Amino acid sequence: MSLHRSPPLARTVIALSLLCGLAAPAWADMSTEQRLKALESRLNSLEKENQALKGQLQKAEQKVEATGTQVEKIASQGTSSRAAWAEKTQLGGYGELHLNKLNNRKTGGADKDELDLHRFVLFMGHQFNDRLRFFSELEVEHALVKDTTAGNGPGEVELEQAYLDFTLNNMLSAKAGLFLVPVGIANETHEPPTFYGVERNPVETNIIPTTWWEGGAALTARLGNGFTLDGALTSGLKTTAAKKYAVRDGRLKVAKAMARDPAYTARLKWTGIPGVELAGTVQYQSDITQSADVTAGGARLYEAHAILNKGPFGLKALYARWSLDGSGPRAVGADRQNGWFIEPSYKLTEQWGLFARHSRWDNQAGDGIDSRYRQSDIGLNYWPHPDMVLKLDYQKQKAPAGKDRFDGFNVGVGYQF
Repeated sequence: MSLHRSPPLARTVIALSLLCGLAAPAWADMSTEQRLKALESRLNSLEKENQALKGQLQKAEQKVEATGTQVEKIASQGTSSRAAWAEKTQLGGYGELHLNKLNNRKTGGADKDELDLHRFVLFMGHQFNDRLRFFSELEVEHALVKDTTAGNGPGEVELEQAYLDFTLNNMLSAKAGLFLVPVGIANETHEPPTFYGVERNPVETNIIPTTWWEGGAALTARLGNGFTLDGALTSGLKTTAAKKYAVRDGRLKVAKAMARDPAYTARLKWTGIPGVELAGTVQYQSDITQSADVTAGGARLYEAHAILNKGPFGLKALYARWSLDGSGPRAVGADRQNGWFIEPSYKLTEQWGLFARHSRWDNQAGDGIDSRYRQSDIGLNYWPHPDMVLKLDYQKQKAPAGKDRFDGFNVGVGYQF
């Protein structure tokens, strides 16, 4: 048993024994009073030493407790930091599987009997703080990616979005990186449960051209009364004479894309009434071939659309037009490329909906030859859950002479989360 933890009587006995042992030779020569004083002095000295040892022990215990508390605090902060990171990071995605049973009405043309996992997309976003966020979208198309140069890989891996978003104030935000161009209905919102029909509408696909992303910077201003203004400075398209200057073939997808001739985009959108969206977009590019073709030049895109939803009734309508400068596009009629569609729909219940759509588009509208495509679609959507959809539609096409013309059925399943 240690001295400082001994009861008072035991400490006294021990102290007396020690004193007797140490002082025995001189004890006989002292008077009684001297002996008592010497004994009292020795006891006081031992008591002070005992108090000093107790103080040191208490300090050591306090240090141990403080160290333990600090370790717990650091561990807690680490756990809290990890939890906060997870809470501020979001994962999501969407995908769709299509079955196309289409007969080619072109003489000698091949039918389309195809089952295709058209898209598998993953989203990842992170909120650094109240004003700074990151968003990305990675897509695999057609399920399989191999050596495409050997002709055995139908798929693609594409990074459709990867940008930083800055909230500057309550009315103004900005973003920089890789993002979808602010134009049309389907370019920014194209998850399968959000639209009717198995395939995306052919006008936005061939004329806008959806899905279309570029690298650059953009600014969004919320003007009040339902008005929003978007402006963007981005990389541009690069069409070629070999593709008859079709705008869809000009998408470079920001894969070491030429950036000699940038594009300027402005969109004004109004959503001042619930269920209503009216919008118009203008884009200008000084040379749509990236200065590679002296017979081509600037290009301008004009797009307008309306979305109306009232009760079970819905209506979408869109018009888009490109004007290309230069003798090269003019020689093949590509100086004008345009299209439009109208799509009424009706929700039978929250889970079932019917639609019809008529589309017309022409990537060589500037010539005197009938090069316009026409397509009518009718079908239904079934949503077992708001983020899941099953689709069935029938399409009928009219195409220019000598071109593929597909009539038949499409079946699809899609999801988002």
